[in-house]
Amino acid sequence: MRNFYPRAGAGWTALIGSLWYGFWLVAAVAGCRLVADPANLGLVKSALPGAMLIIFLYWQVVPLLMAATGASLDLRKLQCYPIPPSQLFAIEVVLRVTAGVEMILILCGVALGIALNPALAAGDALAVTPYILFNLLLAVGLRDLLMRLLAHKRIREAVFFLLIMAAAVPRFLIAREPSAASQLARFFTSDSWIGWPWGAAASLALGLHVWNAAGILAGWTLAAAVFSRWQFAQTLSFDRESAQAGDGGAKPRQGMLESFYRIPSTLFPDPMAVLIEKEIRFLVRSPRFRLVFLMGFTFGVVTLLPISLGRGGGVFLGTNYLTLVSVYALLLLSEVCFWNSFGFDRSAAQIYFLAPLPFWRVLVAKNISALFFIALEIGAVTTVCALLGMPLGLVRLSEAFAVAGVVTIFLLCAGNLMSIHQARGVNPSTQFRSNAAGRVQAMLFIIYPVAFFPAALAYLARWAFDQELAFFAVLAFDAVAGIVLYRIALDSAVQAAERLKETMIAALSAADGPITS
Repeated sequence: MRNFYPRAGAGWTALIGSLWYGFWLVAAVAGCRLVADPANLGLVKSALPGAMLIIFLYWQVVPLLMAATGASLDLRKLQCYPIPPSQLFAIEVVLRVTAGVEMILILCGVALGIALNPALAAGDALAVTPYILFNLLLAVGLRDLLMRLLAHKRIREAVFFLLIMAAAVPRFLIAREPSAASQLARFFTSDSWIGWPWGAAASLALGLHVWNAAGILAGWTLAAAVFSRWQFAQTLSFDRESAQAGDGGAKPRQGMLESFYRIPSTLFPDPMAVLIEKEIRFLVRSPRFRLVFLMGFTFGVVTLLPISLGRGGGVFLGTNYLTLVSVYALLLLSEVCFWNSFGFDRSAAQIYFLAPLPFWRVLVAKNISALFFIALEIGAVTTVCALLGMPLGLVRLSEAFAVAGVVTIFLLCAGNLMSIHQARGVNPSTQFRSNAAGRVQAMLFIIYPVAFFPAALAYLARWAFDQELAFFAVLAFDAVAGIVLYRIALDSAVQAAERLKETMIAALSAADGPITS
């Protein structure tokens, strides 16, 4: 772990860690105070099963929503060493902590609150230990299973869409059937069945049905261990290259896909056209890019579906549904299109400094390809919304493209600079990423508010003047200001690239260690 995380920028890493985990530490302290108060015992008994379920969902589902599963072992590089598979499995289980540190803090706060509550037995606080182990073990199995399925060239998109449909079913039921909401609510209250792992953990922590709850939780933990050990063994013998290979024999590149690749040559002259075409071809073939692109117009729609159907969320969220989903898609694409635009090139990026073309053309070509996919993503979001019968109109469509366009301009300004100063190689065949370096995360805490501030001013103008014209006028002004800033940032990035090209190429060429990024 010490060699996995970069030593440079330790101050930024400490800063972002203090801010992010400090927030969760405050939440853990608040939970501890709530549970420790004997007057809140009734509330705790009612809410603890739901809290345990939320912790379970956050630990297992949220990493998939963010396409980030934390650190993990690169088994292909470790299998040549005489390390017993059981030890590799144990290390992989421990590394699942990197995807659930926040939930461990919350569970520790709950455990301390139980220990301090005079109405509860102090020993009941130990119930969180098997629940943490259960989540760690299950996370290994689910991750290995999903990673192998997504590695198959022919079925990865089908698997992904099945996951989307599974996530959408509960929201459709809640939106269409009011009775389904009450049935689902039982999972989050004291009525939750003790046979579920979260129900058993809550009962054990509260000293209720201790032997039954302990046996049930032990059974779930054992089942998770067997499942994960089986999946880990399958991953050890899995041939990723064979799964990703297509049918034998060369096939001519013709048809609609080839016409799609050739779109830049009809709009731009060379060498700009060939640079853009290269980016489009590579990104379309990258499993990592395809995953976040698919998530943009699927997970976003599913997550905000109840709002689109008019159930909760307020007037603002319901009215600006299309814009919110488009912005969510934009944030997902940022990791592969903005912040590290040379990451997929890796050591091949040196050709940009050797070829007889200005470096600014390379950056502009990457930016244009990013704009192309962002427009394509928002178009896909709009199509999905139209197929689901969501209310659309010219104003809402114009607003979604305008807000996303303005935000994109400011994100490109920062992205070009970060792609030079914070360059790092990325494996394009890995669908999920680990957590980004602390310095990059700290910068994003500053960049995102600044990039969204101009769009926020437009919404403020519409509220103040109660006119759509004021909204679009402010966005137009923001776009002009953003273009000016983009030109300044582009010149600065070109100068930095010339000054730091050796450092940049060395960072992009660095080989991955035994822990994947």
